[in-house]
Amino acid sequence: MENILPIHLREIIFSSSDQKISKQISKLEKNGKIRKIAQRLYSSNLTDQPETIIRRNLFIVLGRLYPGAILSHRSAFEFEPTNEGHIFLTYTYTKKVNLAGIIIRFLEGHKALPGDNQISGGLYASQRARAFLENLQTSKNVSGSSKCLPIATLENKLEQIIRVNGEEEINNIRDRAREIAPELKMEREFEKLNKIISALLTTHTPKILSSPIAVARAFGFPYDPARIQLFENLFRALKTREFKSRPDKNITTQSFRNFAFFESYFSNYIEGTVFEIEEAKNIIDTNKPLPARNEDSHDVLGTYRIVSNRDEMSVTPAKADDLLQIITYRHKILLEARPEKNPGVLKDRNNFAGSTSFVDFNLVRGTLIQSFDFFQALDHPFAKAAFIMFVLSEVHPFLDGNGRIARIMMNAELVKDRQSKIIIPTVYRDDYLGTLRKLTRQGDPLPYIAMLQRVHEFSENIYGDDYNVMLDYLNHCNAFLEHTEARLKIIKR
Repeated sequence: MENILPIHLREIIFSSSDQKISKQISKLEKNGKIRKIAQRLYSSNLTDQPETIIRRNLFIVLGRLYPGAILSHRSAFEFEPTNEGHIFLTYTYTKKVNLAGIIIRFLEGHKALPGDNQISGGLYASQRARAFLENLQTSKNVSGSSKCLPIATLENKLEQIIRVNGEEEINNIRDRAREIAPELKMEREFEKLNKIISALLTTHTPKILSSPIAVARAFGFPYDPARIQLFENLFRALKTREFKSRPDKNITTQSFRNFAFFESYFSNYIEGTVFEIEEAKNIIDTNKPLPARNEDSHDVLGTYRIVSNRDEMSVTPAKADDLLQIITYRHKILLEARPEKNPGVLKDRNNFAGSTSFVDFNLVRGTLIQSFDFFQALDHPFAKAAFIMFVLSEVHPFLDGNGRIARIMMNAELVKDRQSKIIIPTVYRDDYLGTLRKLTRQGDPLPYIAMLQRVHEFSENIYGDDYNVMLDYLNHCNAFLEHTEARLKIIKR
């Protein structure tokens, strides 16, 4: 683009030893068409600050002013100046240059190797193997003035490579680093890198690792850090709010079972297992599946078997291992009629819902374990219920039945503390799924929390020993209608 545009239209203009071009630049500057923004640099942009212009065109500038320079050390990973304004280049000498507020840190070192990437004109960037070696050099400086990233950050980057592309890719990087280390005189740095990778692959002691993500992998429980950050956002929102106590009014066995029937009916309806209410009631009352819909019937029966048992629903996890044991046990009951879905077994391949991808199957166990500290730190039963339900919805630990298991675990937290359980009626399905998606995609927990609070207020009014009274109440609240037909009404009782 620079060779095509006339000089006076270019945002970055370089001084020239060509007398004709030099005179043209002088004339344009004298006429106010361009201005000098740094030594050997001019610009036709008369509005933005010189720092802004240079940052926007930084790689072009560096490639032109310092041909053969290599974006190296931490800059080979960050591709921008640090917060303190430092950028690191391997070059033919060691020196500091201030370029319109950007401190260029030249480090004398080896020229570009095969595999180093040319990114703009004469500017290169260290290939990954070289960048890891460079960042494992000793640095006297700290923070943004250090040429090297913190060890924990490097460990996280290596762990991410394994998580995304597997052991073969990390071994390729190690092999390349071993190959180039002698030429770069970085044999000691390679030994450090080799030990970190070996620890991550569990062939060396994990004691050398400092990053929690790296340590978790070394101990066999790798997790999804983006999901853990999402869970932390939800945790903070739940921890800093007060929630209303809603004592359960379904004290008798009959009323508890009445609620459990509708709980099972709606939880399956959300997942697309649709029955007429009379059909579902008959399945539960007779404990017999409909011959034409054996598996669907068993889904309803399996859900009801769990949620109608007050003792079972009073069991909640006290430690991370409990969580894994409880969900696998309940999942086995829930999907016992669907052996192809591996009931009671964590997923062995990835699952999706439209464009949404859930936690990688290799990271399920570790992500659930890592999330448990947040869960334990919550006090109010509603907060714990909201948290565990979202975690299981987001992780999707099984091939099928994840939504139902998530809602069962949510309600178990409420039953344990004698709070009203929550039903998500058909009319509220879109609100429920919409706020889950918003939390997943935008990281906003507030609509999700508000949605659950509203449906909890609705659910505490569903009580009584008379099944028909409960059914009439749900009809009056529009519970069985689609969201396109009506809105959920909360009628106080």
